[in-house]
Amino acid sequence: MALFSPLISAETPLVGLEPSAILGFRDEYPRLVPSDRKEAAQRLGVQALMIEEFLVREMEAGRIDASAFTEAPKTILLHGHCHQKALAGAGASASALGIPKNFSVELMDTGCCGMAGSFGYEKEHIELSMQVGELTLFPKVRSASEQVLIAAPGTSCRHQILDGTGRKALHPVTILYQALRSANP
Repeated sequence: MALFSPLISAETPLVGLEPSAILGFRDEYPRLVPSDRKEAAQRLGVQALMIEEFLVREMEAGRIDASAFTEAPKTILLHGHCHQKALAGAGASASALGIPKNFSVELMDTGCCGMAGSFGYEKEHIELSMQVGELTLFPKVRSASEQVLIAAPGTSCRHQILDGTGRKALHPVTILYQALRSANP
């Protein structure tokens, strides 16, 4: 609170890449601070944005538009992170990925990837973790053509997709960066 409170505002939000990390400022942090700091923590939480939320906000303000990106068509399957889906929804990720003119984005109805933070890395849970991934996510990823990009904002989700399917999922920001005209002259 002492570090961020004087720095973070609507004009200078706290922006993060990992959904569970940035959403902790909205959900957990206001509940963990002493009661005399709760209001300040809630104000900070309102200004804690996932990078996709920030990009959509910038697009809505007219500071980002499709002209900055390639017009080459891309099809993207998006898997939302569980923490993200529970607290904010994955709509901002889909909207951000849809900024380039010819990008087609499908938000997959996939439930949990099965990783659940470090759960899937624990020897005693890896089999169950993979079984959860096999319920919906892995089959959808495997059935997608190689030309389809797989997007997942969560680090653990991307690892789980790679381990469970052999397909590399990319963070939405990586896809957008690769689509920038200045990144691909």
